[in-house]
Amino acid sequence: MGIEFADNVWLLKLDLVATVALAALLLMFGGWLRKVFPALVRFCIPSAVLGGFAFSLLAWLLKETGLLTFKLDTTLQMPFMIAFFTTVGLGGSFGLIKKGGRELIIYLVGCWVLAVAQNAVGVAAAYLTGIHPVLGVMAGAVSLEGGMGAASAFGPTAEQMGVNGAFVVAVAAATYGLVSGGLMGGPLAKWLVEKNDLPIVTQGDHLEGLSEIGRTEGDAASSDKLIAMMTVVLVAMVLGAVFSARIKEMTAFVLPGYVGAMFMAVLFRNLNDAVPLVKLHDKSIDLIADISLGIFLTMAMMSLKFWELYNLALPLVVILIVQTVFILGFCIYLLFPLLGRNYDAAVMCAGMIGHGLGATPNAVANMGAVAERFGVVSRKAFLIVPLCGAVLIDIVGIPNIVWFMNYFGK
Repeated sequence: MGIEFADNVWLLKLDLVATVALAALLLMFGGWLRKVFPALVRFCIPSAVLGGFAFSLLAWLLKETGLLTFKLDTTLQMPFMIAFFTTVGLGGSFGLIKKGGRELIIYLVGCWVLAVAQNAVGVAAAYLTGIHPVLGVMAGAVSLEGGMGAASAFGPTAEQMGVNGAFVVAVAAATYGLVSGGLMGGPLAKWLVEKNDLPIVTQGDHLEGLSEIGRTEGDAASSDKLIAMMTVVLVAMVLGAVFSARIKEMTAFVLPGYVGAMFMAVLFRNLNDAVPLVKLHDKSIDLIADISLGIFLTMAMMSLKFWELYNLALPLVVILIVQTVFILGFCIYLLFPLLGRNYDAAVMCAGMIGHGLGATPNAVANMGAVAERFGVVSRKAFLIVPLCGAVLIDIVGIPNIVWFMNYFGK
């Protein structure tokens, strides 16, 4: 860590420990902002985004005024990111799909179709606006269905492939999605209910046992349990790295490191469901996920280079408008009829808007707002939407993103 004067500007260099310490401070600052401004909680804006975004804006201002620039050591960003997505993989039990019934299958396939379509729409819009097609992928399933986590993961990968501005575009699109996904889901469901004069009843009783499927030991976390779950995560990360390297060696196909780790975690979870080897502990896994996501996402946001967005602002706005119109049409004219044109279907459409543009917390918040408005909770929606939007979508969503990036990044 040190400071030097070069090219008529001060340069502050932060080493690995200082960078992580700054990320932790910014994460806490973001949490404080959420407490002070409740609207940030209502729109499900993460603490990491708030803290990291604030630093990025400050760094941009200082650079533009010629007062100070920063050099961060983000070496640990990648390991934290891989650890987070490994914990996501540990929640991917295929037993949940078999117990969820027809509606779960329809909704899940809808998520998969939307993920592919968002990339196709993004690429087409990128060609029409004259920018690199991979930037369309960044403003497609990467940032919308994938959310801020996938944007922060795939953005640097696209940059390494030579697509300048990919990370900034992905994060900007994900930020838009977080806000718009929280604003439009509830009103859409209200419109569907009133337009179709739907009876405010739910048919979710047959899914009563779904929330218990795949649940693991739920008592309080301890150091022993945390170490055990950390070991599972680390082993999956190592095996995933070997798997990804082997795939690249055999096929020249670039598979991001965290995809291999998540695949290994899903494989382990389902083998462990069939033949219990390790007693998984939900709360310990959640702790690892929260810490990993918080630090890696804050570090990613800290590293934003807004000056790279100057020439991409107008094309990005066009792509996001097209994506928004597309998902609204998808929910109204395809998903809602397939799910049965009932109250449950309307609530699930609100959820789809939430995580299809933003993130799973947006989906839950949207459905909660609909339930509060009409006085009836759709248990079916609250069980199916988080399961599909947070975990099962990645079975197709991530390979789809990887394929689009490799095909159009050539």
